[in-house]
Amino acid sequence: MQGMLTRRNLSVLVAVACALSGRLFAEGGNSGALTPKNLRAAAAYSAAHAGLSLLVIQNGRVLFEQYANGNSFDKNCKIYSGTKAFWAAAAVAAEQDGILRLDAPASDTIREWRGDPAKRDITLRELLGFTGGLAPGFKLHGESIPDRNSYALKLPVVASPPGSRFIYGPAPLQVFCEVLRRKLAARNETPRSYLENRILSPLGLQALKFRSDETGTPLLASGFELTAREWAKFGLMVLGRGTYGGKKILRAESLDNCLRGTGVNPAFGLAFWLNSTAGDAGARELDIEDMLEKDWEKQDWRGACICRGAPKDLVACVGSQAQRLLVIPSLNAVVVRQGKGGAFHDGQFLRLLLGL
Repeated sequence: MQGMLTRRNLSVLVAVACALSGRLFAEGGNSGALTPKNLRAAAAYSAAHAGLSLLVIQNGRVLFEQYANGNSFDKNCKIYSGTKAFWAAAAVAAEQDGILRLDAPASDTIREWRGDPAKRDITLRELLGFTGGLAPGFKLHGESIPDRNSYALKLPVVASPPGSRFIYGPAPLQVFCEVLRRKLAARNETPRSYLENRILSPLGLQALKFRSDETGTPLLASGFELTAREWAKFGLMVLGRGTYGGKKILRAESLDNCLRGTGVNPAFGLAFWLNSTAGDAGARELDIEDMLEKDWEKQDWRGACICRGAPKDLVACVGSQAQRLLVIPSLNAVVVRQGKGGAFHDGQFLRLLLGL
């Protein structure tokens, strides 16, 4: 593709980065290793499937970096649902700071839910994990609703009891947003200012675009635009168990709240997709975006994983049109892949990347 580094230059780049990190790999395809051969194969697959960027960081060093069509590393791309994980980080930070409890019912704060037997027991953890049973509310992605939080609060419960179904959509996050808004009011803060001060600023992420409604309330499900290097900062914080650049942003145990699946979807924690069932008997490798295209009643997440052969500790942020942030602690690696659609499959990409 026009503007990409040549094969020779890519080899030089990877060799130099590996040497700097003290891990100079052979050309042979070591299974589960980020070798130059594997990196080139993954890059070729990404580029052939509408890829815009591929960034691989291992042991704190850039191992591989490639962009399409002459774009430089400062090119912003929409990360779509990758935005959700930033708000999940804010949620566990708020619990760590004593602002809220994830296992408390939302109705402790949302008084108007207390008289509704279908809503009064839904916890904040269930809202963030999309297991509370609330209707998905996809209309919230548009610009026609002046007050997204009020709209979400009025949506019906379509599955009960709480915890019995995985229903992915923006509405549960906007209900959580309203809980956070009311909790923060006593501190003269807003959900946006809290996220900026508590998560974004420590990561060096400034002036991000928030898709706000007429009340100024942000959409939590989507909206951020980041370069690959910027998104990688968040991944490095996850890889560092809550620490980035020597700064402790989250306690490890707080972050762990985001990285545990549920009985109805073992591949999803709080805004993070998980590979924890890989290698288990009955593990099913799914294309996440394809499954999410189905109506929630037809989705089947039993035994779901991202890639059967990839490490079980792999976690991912997944955005539409194949936006991916992958964190692989066992390889001490962070991978950012951005694209513009195309038939991109995580399992195939990971098999090439890791030489599986």
